[in-house]
Amino acid sequence: MKKFLAAMMSAVLALSLAACGGATSSSTPASAPASQPASAPASQAASAPDSTAAVDYSAYTGATIDAIKAKGKLVLGTEAQYAPFEFLDANANFAGCDIWLAHQIADALGVELEVMDMAFDGIIPAVKSSQVDLGIAGFTVDEDRAKEIDFSEVYQQDQQLLIVQKGNEDVYTSKEALKGKTLGAQRGTVQSKLIQNALPDCTLFELDKWPALALEVAGGKIDGLVVDGAVGEGLVANNDGIVVANFEFSKEEANFGKAAVLKQGTDDLKELVNAVITQVVADGSFEAAYEEAVAQAKTLGI
Repeated sequence: MKKFLAAMMSAVLALSLAACGGATSSSTPASAPASQPASAPASQAASAPDSTAAVDYSAYTGATIDAIKAKGKLVLGTEAQYAPFEFLDANANFAGCDIWLAHQIADALGVELEVMDMAFDGIIPAVKSSQVDLGIAGFTVDEDRAKEIDFSEVYQQDQQLLIVQKGNEDVYTSKEALKGKTLGAQRGTVQSKLIQNALPDCTLFELDKWPALALEVAGGKIDGLVVDGAVGEGLVANNDGIVVANFEFSKEEANFGKAAVLKQGTDDLKELVNAVITQVVADGSFEAAYEEAVAQAKTLGI
């Protein structure tokens, strides 16, 4: 279901995609610190292969990189309720393949990683205001977002799923069958835009968290929700009341790639981030981290 892309293709892809991770947020940075920052040494990455050790990143320099090295830490903005990309493990430590990727970037810089867990729609404002150095939170490349921030190269691409109440998987199989229905998505995500653009005859229902939306579907309060494939599979695995509908979006509607978000004008940092992504996609270590995160999330029931 997932496709790991060669990083060389992603720059071209960046502005051609029309929708997933979310609509551009208009929130102010004040909404972002809904969370507490947590520091962790960059060496404490997931047990997936460390891809940065054999690569010399010292040639990457610039004002942004110098500032990060001077403070000794890379500050990441994320929302840790989006397994397998980012979540909290049994000991309340940050986990997931996005967190692993952030550790690889911190390692490449030779600094520690500090993670700030915040509301999803507060991450882009936090990046723009330099409250965080970059955001990695399952962000989908989107041309509206690209007006406000810069995207890295794409590191992962996922199918979009329609999740419905158990027993309705063969009921909602077409756009015609979904007319007049209410579909959910996380607030501030590209899935909201996908529903509005691809399913205009449906009513959009938004909440802040995916698990809460899954409960709404299971309880019959809304007719379904639209979500990334990996996240949707996790929701279904841990909730007997929901299933994946036999419904597919076209590639034109939902050709989504995930990338990190950076403040515009931080080209030196973006070049290093792109170099790390190129390496971890090419050598398969990101895919290994993804599979490990999927397995870990499954054991935690998330």
